Formats: sequence, C-alpha cells, structure tokens
Amino acid sequence: MSLPRLGFIGLAVVAALATWLLLAGPARVFGIEAGNAGMVLLMAVGWGSLHAISRIPDGGIGESMSPGEWRAWLGLAFTLVIAAYAIVHAPVFHGPPLWHNPDANRIGRNIVMLLVAWMLLARVLDARWRRGVRQDERDREIEARGAGAARLALVVILVGYALLLSFSPTERLEWAVPPLLGHLLVLALIVSCAFEYLVVGLGYWRDRR
Repeated sequence: MSLPRLGFIGLAVVAALATWLLLAGPARVFGIEAGNAGMVLLMAVGWGSLHAISRIPDGGIGESMSPGEWRAWLGLAFTLVIAAYAIVHAPVFHGPPLWHNPDANRIGRNIVMLLVAWMLLARVLDARWRRGVRQDERDREIEARGAGAARLALVVILVGYALLLSFSPTERLEWAVPPLLGHLLVLALIVSCAFEYLVVGLGYWRDRR
C-alpha cells in the first residue's frame, strides 16, 4: 500500500475519532475535556489533508491520489459519520417541538457543527487545489457523474418518503411528527452528498487503475 493511501486512512481514522470525541464521547479522556481533544484532532485532520495534497506530484500521477480524489474520500468519511450520527440519534426528534426538546436541539447543533466543519475544510481544499492544479475534462466528467448520482439518490429517498407517508395507515404514522420529518429530510440531503462523494471517489480510483 502506497504512502498516500496510508495517509488517507490515517486521516480518516483521526477524523472519525475527533467526531466521536466532539459529539458522542465521554466528558473527559485521560483527564482532558473530550470536546477540546476532538477539536484539536479535527484541526489536525484539516492541516494534514492540506499537507498531503501539497505533496501529491503533478495532481496525482502514477499511484498517487489526485486532489479531487482526496476531497471525495474525505467528504465520504465526513458525511458517513454525520449520517450515522443522525440515524443513531433520530429517536430524540420523536417528541415535542424543538424549542421544548433540549436533546433534539443538542443533536441538531452537533450535526450543524459537523456540516460546517466539513464545508470549511472542503472550501480550503478546493481553493488549494484550484490554485495548484488545473481542472481537466476528466475531473469535470467525474464531478458530473457524482452530481448526477446525488440527484438520483435524493429523488429516490424523497419518493420513498412520499410513498411511505401516502400509503401507510394513519394509525401507523404516529412516529411522523414534524421534528422527526424535518430531521429525515436533512438526513436525505446528507446521504445524497455521501453518494456523490462515493461516485466521485470511485471514478478517480477506476481512472487510476
């Protein structure tokens, strides 16, 4: 296994650990507040990604991953973590309105924190990439396939929601309270983004083979 791949795996593991510490970990780890430790690790992942991309020769010649592939796999890791977190904590949204539900408010804020963290990192990665590497027709084609996969995934999920709500007996829809439905819509967007990153990452990976 090449060093760039090992570096990506290491960054993904650290990012997952940082997310766990920030949102679902214990109050303290080895005497250190878990939130602070998670923030430091998340910052380390961001800087590590920038450093790794800056060392990729000629945008990904040979077995090295291109910046676009780095961005796709990192994005997939972030969105899968966010989606898993949203699914695990979905039951807290089955309750009173958000302004009377502190647990749902906390989970919602945590999801927003993760999304904002990835958006900022993705913006920095994208700016660094476009300054150093010219986007070619291959990149545009792979990105177009990824965007198409995201749209298809979102349509399929929303149609599934619509069919479930339309054809289920009323007595079986007690779970479908507004806060939970809103949460499921956000989850649909997150999952569609994960599909986009997956298709883009696989596109670059197949192109390297």
